[in-house]
Amino acid sequence: MSGLHRLAGKVAIVTGAASGIGEATARLFADEGATVLAVDRPGSAIDSVHAGCERIVPLAQDVSLDGAAEAIVAAALRAGDGGLDILFNNAGVSGRSFGEDTTDEDWDRIFAVNTRAVFRLSRAAIPALKARAALTGRARIVNTASVMAERTDLGLSAYTASKHAVAGLSKTLALELGKWGITVNYLLPGAIYTGMTRASFDQDPIRAVWEKKAALRRLGQPIDMARAVLLLASDEADFITGHGLVADGGLTLRT
Repeated sequence: MSGLHRLAGKVAIVTGAASGIGEATARLFADEGATVLAVDRPGSAIDSVHAGCERIVPLAQDVSLDGAAEAIVAAALRAGDGGLDILFNNAGVSGRSFGEDTTDEDWDRIFAVNTRAVFRLSRAAIPALKARAALTGRARIVNTASVMAERTDLGLSAYTASKHAVAGLSKTLALELGKWGITVNYLLPGAIYTGMTRASFDQDPIRAVWEKKAALRRLGQPIDMARAVLLLASDEADFITGHGLVADGGLTLRT
């Protein structure tokens, strides 16, 4: 625990909060004084992973379902003091197949979580964020994209397209919401060791390749990403909006 309490009195939503980047961010936000609604799908560890963290309120909710966004915002307003300061759209899924082999179902599944849910939850949260910003002068939306929002690789047609869309959505919302004191930024993680990537990175040859690619010669950890999100969510980021924060250990420095 840092003890700085940079988010003291704030209310935050964190999706994909049962593991990885979302879990680490929910804990860091709580350590920094925020009340956090931690959201993840039913069947995940969301109801147990934050046990004992009094500032974290778990919610088992599939973000891709109709009505989920409104239910999540309502739960956050109940968990806090009727206000909402920070929305961290982090829930995501991946998939790999060549474009010619990618089915409509695969495409729709990835976009439903990675892009449409980000839009829907942002849309549902904006009225509460505007109301909070009118009182405090600021509110935040942070979205998880990927370094693949600026690049691509084989077999990532749907995933890369969904993350490019997150970047475009974030920049557009930043332009629309700035006059209310709401900043909108997006995170571009590189090779991060999470539940979604563990199966690959636990294989020594694969891990070694990605560690060698990064300037810092290691994989990123969820807490590395949580600290980057904290920066964008904090009061110190008042003049940063529409920005894609690359947090990749120097992975993308090479041509």
